[in-house]
Order: sequence, then structure tokens, then C-alpha cells
Amino acid sequence: VQLVESGGGAVQPGGSLRLSCTASGFTFVDSDMGWFRQAPGKEREGIACIKPRGNLGYARSAEGRFTISRDNARNTLYLQMDGLKPEDTGTYYCARGGSGCLVASQYRYWGRGTQVTVS
Repeated sequence: VQLVESGGGAVQPGGSLRLSCTASGFTFVDSDMGWFRQAPGKEREGIACIKPRGNLGYARSAEGRFTISRDNARNTLYLQMDGLKPEDTGTYYCARGGSGCLVASQYRYWGRGTQVTVS
């Protein structure tokens, strides 16, 4: 199983970024997928999740600003982030397999993360 995130960077408040996560080594189309964020000194928190049939879940902090999606033909997971705020700063990880949607302990496989800085 391999998950590789990309698309992070530095952006001003109010800006946008689109994160991507390319997956390999497992059947992506059948997998629960999620995005998580970890800020320095804080616990990893769930941001958004997407089920194989397209059911979505968002943290309150992400609702209305972030959009999770998947392209099963490309084995790729996305996170569109609009209206970014300084508190969105952190390392963003994609993860596979989590029936609990935003519960990090229920995800077994993780990427290495991509850094997002909003300032």
C-alpha cells in the first residue's frame, strides 16, 4: 500500500489549495479514504472522509470550505480547500480504511503528508 500526497504549499488567508493523494497497492475503488491534519503540538484530526459509494463526512472546521472527492479511474483522492485560514496550517495526510470516517485510529495506512501554511 502506498499513498503519496501532493499540492501543499504556502498561501495567504482566503486563498485556495487542492491537495491530491495518489494511491497504489490496493483496490482504491473499494476503500474508505480520509484526509487528516496535524498542527505542531496538536493531535492529528480528521478533516474529511469519503466512502466507496461517495458518502461524505466533514469536520465542522471544514464544512462549507473544503471538498473531498475521488477519481477512481486515476486512483486519486482530492481535497479542495477554499477560504483558507491560519488555523488550517499543518501537515495534511491521506489515509486508507476507516469505518469511523474522522477517527484516525481506525485508519491503518497513511501517506507521509504534505505541508500547508496559511499566513
